Amino acid sequence: MRVALHTKVRADRIAEYEAAHRKVPAELTTAIRAAGATSWTIWRSGTDLFHLVECEDYGKMLAELEKLPVNIAWQARMTQLLDVVHDYSGEGAEASLPVVWELP
Repeated sequence: MRVALHTKVRADRIAEYEAAHRKVPAELTTAIRAAGATSWTIWRSGTDLFHLVECEDYGKMLAELEKLPVNIAWQARMTQLLDVVHDYSGEGAEASLPVVWELP
């Protein structure tokens, strides 16, 4: 499944956000993969962040990650850097940007 997300980084924290993502803890990336993600890409346009997550089951992935101390610490750090934090409480399509068009 592919899930597209939108968040916004604080204008005064862009450099810090990008620096944090150059050093994502190996323990976290291992946990994300173990939870079913095969790919996660983030693009930035100004303060807008667009995420594309490819995973087996997005809701299951979030449920597995939410209790892990490394993810809890990472999310706390990201909350300090973001203006708009995506509501990750939904599952699957309900938690993502709706598909408008796809090249057939």
